Amino acid sequence: MNTITTKLLDWYARHARALPWRAPPGARTEPYRVWLSEIMLQQTTVATVRKRFEVFIRRWPTVQALAAAPRNDVLAAWAGLGYYARARNLHKCAQAVVNELDGAFPRTPEELKKLPGIGDYTAGAIAAIAFGHPAVAMDTNAERVIARLFAVVEPLPDCKGTLRAHAEALLPQEAPGDFAQALMDLGAEICTARAPACALCPLQEDCAARARGLAEELPRKRKKPPKPRREGRAFWMPRADGRVLLRRRPDEGMLGGMVEIPSSDWDGAPPPFRGHAPFNLDFEPLSAHVRHTFTHFHLSLKLLRLADPLPTQRARLLPLPPGWFWHPMDRLEKAGLPTVMMKAARAFLSIS
Repeated sequence: MNTITTKLLDWYARHARALPWRAPPGARTEPYRVWLSEIMLQQTTVATVRKRFEVFIRRWPTVQALAAAPRNDVLAAWAGLGYYARARNLHKCAQAVVNELDGAFPRTPEELKKLPGIGDYTAGAIAAIAFGHPAVAMDTNAERVIARLFAVVEPLPDCKGTLRAHAEALLPQEAPGDFAQALMDLGAEICTARAPACALCPLQEDCAARARGLAEELPRKRKKPPKPRREGRAFWMPRADGRVLLRRRPDEGMLGGMVEIPSSDWDGAPPPFRGHAPFNLDFEPLSAHVRHTFTHFHLSLKLLRLADPLPTQRARLLPLPPGWFWHPMDRLEKAGLPTVMMKAARAFLSIS
């Protein structure tokens, strides 16, 4: 075994993070837990996922239980984790594993990538951690460790192939799962993006970037263009009996399948007032805006509300389109609103 790999695995055996989805060093983790945690961890912090994973695993302890769950329940449970296509694919993947594969996850990256929502990294992580398959799992932490260890100065994403080749050269055939998790932990705990703790690193003597004084500069990244700004409007329709009108978004597009406060398109410019307000009712604009940043753009939502709550009987006579429904205002936390809409709801309630 390569001496660098030996040092890394020895360090991991002593300092591995205790995470609710992870088995101790030297043991394999059940595939369902690896898959669920890796999907949750995409673009989400470990601190956030730790609590949400435990909620999910108590509610749906097996892939069979998750596959049998109503999709809307899964989407509601996902609310606040962001990147909601992950939740739709999570449910599709669970159903594919149960209905097409007799409840058993494939053991190789190639077969895993055929399932909804599983890409190169997630496939490698599941194969290595759950099945001991000799696969490399290159997440952001692993890329940073390898870029510094070998002083790869070519910027990301151009250097991904080079980083993978370096990692594959270090991959131990007998402990690929520990190797994958050791790279993750070293990048998260020691070889951090800013102010890496090089003095505590088990690979400090082998690190080319440290020797050249480049550690904090790597990995380099191509400069991204500024995010565009979009605008929209959200319409608050309270009912006299303490309910408010919500709707479920279409499956395709942003926040597909999620519940929201009725809103206009988010098309980059303020929409005209008429033609966007639900049911052609008169809404008054509020001074407040809600701002939220998505992966590819910044959103500013103008808030509008009915001047007075709709009388309950009149509200019940409104011809609600499919997916629209009245929900108790004092239980909005249970409605499964995504983060941007929870921000809007709190803003409306604070002004009401």
